[in-house]
Amino acid sequence: MNRIIAHLDMDAFFAAIEERDRPRLKGLPIVVGADPVAGHGRGVVSTANYAARAYGIHSAMSISRAWQLSQEAKDKKLPAAVFIGGNHKNYTEVSREIIAIVKNFVSAVEEASIDEAYFDLSFLNEFKKAEILCQKIKTKIKSQENLTCSIGIGPNKLIAKIASDAQKPDGLTIIGDDDEKICQQKVEKFLENLTIRKIPGIGPKTETILNKLGVAKVRDLQKFSEPEMKRILGKWGMVLYQKIRGKDDSPVGEFEEIKSIGEQETFSKDTLDAQFITQRMKQLIESVFNRFQESRFDSFKTIVITVRFSGFITKSKNHTLKEPIHSKENLEFEVLKLLLPFFDQRENPSKKKIRLIGVRIEKLESV
Repeated sequence: MNRIIAHLDMDAFFAAIEERDRPRLKGLPIVVGADPVAGHGRGVVSTANYAARAYGIHSAMSISRAWQLSQEAKDKKLPAAVFIGGNHKNYTEVSREIIAIVKNFVSAVEEASIDEAYFDLSFLNEFKKAEILCQKIKTKIKSQENLTCSIGIGPNKLIAKIASDAQKPDGLTIIGDDDEKICQQKVEKFLENLTIRKIPGIGPKTETILNKLGVAKVRDLQKFSEPEMKRILGKWGMVLYQKIRGKDDSPVGEFEEIKSIGEQETFSKDTLDAQFITQRMKQLIESVFNRFQESRFDSFKTIVITVRFSGFITKSKNHTLKEPIHSKENLEFEVLKLLLPFFDQRENPSKKKIRLIGVRIEKLESV
């Protein structure tokens, strides 16, 4: 019998919450991310709603490029994008409400990220019943949170995730069948016409390698044998060989273990002002510690800091303590001890200016 797995993906989550909570923004293009500083900002777009995406703005794009695209739209007499810094605490609270709704219908739920979750519907035994239940979940989220989501249903997590992106926003896509043979045929037909970037794990570098081999669609990639895939992409090629055929045995885990908590900041201007950088690092420490207190963990043992210089040269330093700690004062002491060498000959002999700083805690422990 086929498994029946669903993947829920909130539609433009951060931007949708801002639009919901600020009625004056209704229908406007919204970009959540770093401050654009009139086109001179550093950092990236976190989320763009669908009105902003129509301008070509998307997540992970540089905020300065997003500003430029907004200005180009404005020159065409279209509404300029509204840029918002965002409220992560609010987004986290809404995410918890979404997961609570899903758990009212399903027991096995895996939180993949703040706006995504997998859940196992195999207990229903029929794809049609799964479709009906997912529609109920969508309706409940809409009525309770006034937000839309897209859900994909398939015989495994891979197909469910790809399917959830097929009819955004507010979509419900089913790729499967109660008959295993027919189900596999539907999976193969669904995959073959997709561009290779639709397969999770294929990024720009892999895409470039495959494009040079004349591969643009999944069906092009399916022509290669497993040994050929290994030769081209190494071990990843063997994994990809299974993925492009819709094969995925990974289970839906109820709990996704948090491995670290971190924050980083890109400065609006490269600097070597020790007082300024130290103050900004203390604010990052405050944010990380607040998130640590909200987590289910009681202590941590490893502290990591990241420093990126002008020219994008990045260095990381870490320190693992003999005993776990749980106070902000201890965290601040250890972080600043790691940071200070970046102001002198020890870690910065050329006295390069600093572009970005970050702090992360690892080896989180519970009593």
